[in-house]
Amino acid sequence: MSDRLANSFPLFPLQLVVLPSELVPLHIFEERFKTMIEECLANDSEFGVVWMADDGLNDVGCACRIERVIEKLDDGRINLLARGTRPIRIIERQRNLAYPAGVVEFLTDDPGATDKELIGAAHDAYAELVHKATDRAPTPDELAKMDAYGMAATVDFGLEAKQGLLGLRTENARLQLVARLFRAALKRLDFVDRAQSRAKSNGKVRFE
Repeated sequence: MSDRLANSFPLFPLQLVVLPSELVPLHIFEERFKTMIEECLANDSEFGVVWMADDGLNDVGCACRIERVIEKLDDGRINLLARGTRPIRIIERQRNLAYPAGVVEFLTDDPGATDKELIGAAHDAYAELVHKATDRAPTPDELAKMDAYGMAATVDFGLEAKQGLLGLRTENARLQLVARLFRAALKRLDFVDRAQSRAKSNGKVRFE
């Protein structure tokens, strides 16, 4: 196997999409996944979260590393926090282990410089969205450390949007997508604000 491929890589099919840098809580209760997580803990190794959509298992997912075990219950169930590390693609499913596994490829970006204008536009849209949603503005230092994955990991987008982001192989393409998603979210927030204001004033919402 090359450095870009891993054999017998543990896979966790879920109705969930995880992005690199995203922190997600997981409740482990099935025996096969208890075994998988215990092995990952013992070996300090990664596992892959892959979206089980209505039309089947996606082939692109995200490798994750266990950041912290919150609780181990008497019946073996585990509550933990995992953090996304890097995108993966399933090359082949393997069924010889006690849990789902496969041959996976660790995906890397195509070569090319990141466009500073795209970075600025994405950071501006993200900062505006965070400020409007939370009344707290990210500092310039905070923004400077955030790439497209890092920004998107803090916003509750739909699964299809997050899956689309995982499938892009340049940072420029990811920045363009998250900027569009942030602007769309801002429009939705503006609409909600206007609707609530008008509903308070006359009990009706007018579409203009």
